[in-house]
Amino acid sequence: MEYIPTPQSSEPTANKILCCDCGTPIAPNPSNMCVMCLRTRVDITEGIPKQIVLQFCKGCERYFNPPSEWVHCVLESKELLTLCLKKLKGLGKVKLVDAGFVWTEPHSKRIKVKLTVHGEVFGGAVLEQVFVVDYVVSHHMCDDCHRSEAQYFWRALVQVRQKGENKKTFFYLEQMILKHKAHSDTLGIKPIHDGLDFFYATEAHARKMVDFLSAVLPCKSSHSKKLISHDIHSNLYNYKFTYSVEILPVSKDSLVCLPKKLTQQLGGISPLCLVYRVTNSLHLIDPSRAQIAEINSTVYWRNPFNPICNPKQLVEYVVMDIEPIMDKDRRTFPGQGAISNKHVLADIWVVRASELGVNDNTIHTRTHLGHILKPGDYVLGYNLEDSNINDANFDKLERNNIPDVVLVKKYYDKSERKKRRMWKLKHLTEEANGLITDTRDYNEFLDDLEEDPDLRQNINIFKDNSKQIPVDSTDETDETIPRITLAEMLDDLVIDDVEMADE
Repeated sequence: MEYIPTPQSSEPTANKILCCDCGTPIAPNPSNMCVMCLRTRVDITEGIPKQIVLQFCKGCERYFNPPSEWVHCVLESKELLTLCLKKLKGLGKVKLVDAGFVWTEPHSKRIKVKLTVHGEVFGGAVLEQVFVVDYVVSHHMCDDCHRSEAQYFWRALVQVRQKGENKKTFFYLEQMILKHKAHSDTLGIKPIHDGLDFFYATEAHARKMVDFLSAVLPCKSSHSKKLISHDIHSNLYNYKFTYSVEILPVSKDSLVCLPKKLTQQLGGISPLCLVYRVTNSLHLIDPSRAQIAEINSTVYWRNPFNPICNPKQLVEYVVMDIEPIMDKDRRTFPGQGAISNKHVLADIWVVRASELGVNDNTIHTRTHLGHILKPGDYVLGYNLEDSNINDANFDKLERNNIPDVVLVKKYYDKSERKKRRMWKLKHLTEEANGLITDTRDYNEFLDDLEEDPDLRQNINIFKDNSKQIPVDSTDETDETIPRITLAEMLDDLVIDDVEMADE
């Protein structure tokens, strides 16, 4: 009889049960229900809100982070996701597995976050659920913006003033503030006739501004405070602080007459000097000797002086003849001060441009512009012979020591320079932009920037895309006219929302 082998037993199959609700065979679980029936009966996200309001400040573009903080968050950034999850209540009852943003229109005022959570139901069964939370962006002004918009909220005020006829020094200060962003903490800037008012929320920001002004220009300051309120229980005082900053009333190309004591301190320089630059010090040059000197803020306010002639009084002359003075002849000049290496001293004969061809009486004087002048050039200067000067220091000078004409700078065609000017400057306020761009002082300041490379190193100059130079082969341009090269200009940043949306 043959032996018939018995079949080997197969691997044990998993026992299945029927779902207590729909009867579908399922693996045993504590709830005895399939996944579909379990989801219809149990919602693990029941205590989690599906719509939440996010407060957003349009002024500073910050989101409100409870209890009292406002934070900067970029759309679909991890900082914004953290803020959204923090405002979502009920996540402690479930386990967060994944979270991410669902794309929405940037201007829809909706932020959608897709969440994946795990939750335990019916004594051990773990259920996974995916849902979307809709965050509604509500515009709400933050406390800082509300205070800045509120009238009379400021706690500190800085009043910047310049009591002078020419405002070129003030325009230089404005550009220095823009370059170093010294106005970033201001609540508001208000232009007035003699200067600007800067409003601040704290006294520390106002003191910081005063220190910056003292570092870039010779100026003096004073301060006062006014009591607003007083809490007698906690002994707290609420003050408003006011800082008054006065800028020296001297600008570039002004003619000054120094006191006798100050001339001795500056190495025996001549009392009649020209201001050829104003920075944190006052730079002077003697046009008859080419001797230079610097006066800092302390020395100036100890012996203050006002200009006797301003650039508005410049007269146009024509150069008839010029003879440079050799270095060996300079040794006969008295004085122990430094001599400028950038200027050339020369004897010059000029005729007033309005009298050319009518009265050819030449006027002889000495000038420091021998390096740029030649016969036939036009030059600007002060006519001291016919001027009525009311100054105590000037009245003490002997008549023999006063020249008839003091030449200041070479004259170029203003219409040609303005047409060839393809650059522009920015301003602190829009009101100032419309008020000063057409004034004579501002145009003279632009001319100084073109003529002095050292001056424009401290100023941000931007390309003016609205101006284009006409190309004409027959047009002969004067190459001697100073101009700013394209390499010294910055590109003006213009944000166009339409182009950004298309990208």
